[in-house]
Amino acid sequence: MTKDISDADQQELEAAAFRRLVDHLRSRTDVQNIALMDLAGFCRNCLSNWYKDAAQEKGIDLSKEDAREIVYGMPYADWKAKYQTEATPEQLAAFEKHKDGH
Repeated sequence: MTKDISDADQQELEAAAFRRLVDHLRSRTDVQNIALMDLAGFCRNCLSNWYKDAAQEKGIDLSKEDAREIVYGMPYADWKAKYQTEATPEQLAAFEKHKDGH
């Protein structure tokens, strides 16, 4: 960590980067979660799980559905109905290779 950045500034920058990532993922509905998983090892669901975990660490009761809505910008079921496509056999095979690290 650069010593020129205070802890408070670091937290603000991390929060801004998180918000930008979420906004980017919301705008890229063409990018499927399985593609993210196969290439990056995480997806929107992972991000919502991490958000929920962070809330729990602070004693905030946040449901899985609420955390997903924060990340997806809508209820997860709505996002799936509007944007999720069937995974290809190649995507499923790639996911199977790496799902233990997920």
